[in-house]
Amino acid sequence: MKCPVDSIDLIMSERSGVEIDYCPQCRGVWLDRGELDKIIDRANDAMGGSAPTTPRPAAAAPAPADKPGYDRDDDRRRPKKKEGWLGDLFDF
Repeated sequence: MKCPVDSIDLIMSERSGVEIDYCPQCRGVWLDRGELDKIIDRANDAMGGSAPTTPRPAAAAPAPADKPGYDRDDDRRRPKKKEGWLGDLFDF
């Protein structure tokens, strides 16, 4: 199968029981029918089975560029979380 973005042959990889087709050039990922459901089920199991099935709307963040003297390096962000099995799934 060819990548719909750049017409390169897709590479098939099996990760954690899920077959993934990905493009080595643009790193696009394509899933066959039912594979996204497998990923969602495994994510729910990893979170203790209590994860909601519908996404919550994201809260609108204020535009920091509007503040005078805004320094991008002074941004107080949370530290990056450890990657779980989902990070391993898409690590090519």
